[in-house]
Amino acid sequence: MGRNKGGAVSASVEEVDEPTIAEGDILVKMLACGLCGTDIEKIRGEYTAAMPVLGHEAVGEVAESGARGFKKGERVFPHHHVPCGECRLCRSGAPTMCERYRTSNLSPGGFSEKFQVPRWNVEKGGVLRLPESVSSERAALIEPLACCIRAIDRLGVVEGDSALVVGAGPVGLMHAIYLQSLGVQPILTDVSQARVDFATGLGFDALRADKVNVGVESRKRTGGAGVDEVIVASGSPKAIVQGLQSVRKGGMVSLFGIPTKGVHLDYPVADIYLSEVSLIPSYGATEVETPRALKALLADGKKYEKLITHRFAIHDFDEAVKAAESGSAMKVLILPQT
Repeated sequence: MGRNKGGAVSASVEEVDEPTIAEGDILVKMLACGLCGTDIEKIRGEYTAAMPVLGHEAVGEVAESGARGFKKGERVFPHHHVPCGECRLCRSGAPTMCERYRTSNLSPGGFSEKFQVPRWNVEKGGVLRLPESVSSERAALIEPLACCIRAIDRLGVVEGDSALVVGAGPVGLMHAIYLQSLGVQPILTDVSQARVDFATGLGFDALRADKVNVGVESRKRTGGAGVDEVIVASGSPKAIVQGLQSVRKGGMVSLFGIPTKGVHLDYPVADIYLSEVSLIPSYGATEVETPRALKALLADGKKYEKLITHRFAIHDFDEAVKAAESGSAMKVLILPQT
């Protein structure tokens, strides 16, 4: 994986040995796996976190079980990272910062026809059984939606708040749909007209960030105050600045999108201080949020399912990456070989 001579992102599919499992592990046959923006960053070599394993939004069917309580044939969602729940970081409310959190993963990755889920993930509650009422494609949205739920929780959003979501891609729209379920009608922004149109088609107030002054527009919609909360669903420094310019005094800004390596923010820190604006990063999700994401998908699944615009078989993985890169797709799913 990486960039070809023309600079475009490319990936290849290779045959590898089927994973083996030890006591406590389970082997899962992939039924669907979402292609995340972080997967693209890993292929580019721009991802800032460790463990560049591809494919973490996976669901599947238990092919072999070495763990008590899981049987062959059961459909499951296996979370790729699971905290210990016992260390100081976990107990202080920062479980995704746990030293054990990123040491576990799906092997060789969620885009494989079969992958191993380690004992640690199983025993720490990282595997959810899927009810018959949720499709595998819809269930592939559990992990990204869980991340959105955790970010929104960290902001303390309540019914009737005003909110801005910067970035109208798949996770931006997941934030927006979940905010609606809390009684919040967010504004969305993006530099892509196609994404603005997609968001508008779902009934959202969406703005072209490069055509209007988003800070001014946000204040117009809030009586001059600015929005209560901003979710920056983009790693762009311009997006972060846009959020800071749109939030009210004492408001909250969630840094959700992952900045690429070497990104720096050029913004007057005094403005943040004098306005008492809180910057709250949110990385990943835990076993607190994944069941809630499943519950949300059971309640409002049709809304979230509209985000799935493209589906590719494993052997067309490079085409899936190209579709995601081109901006022509919203949520891309990888499905088993046909």
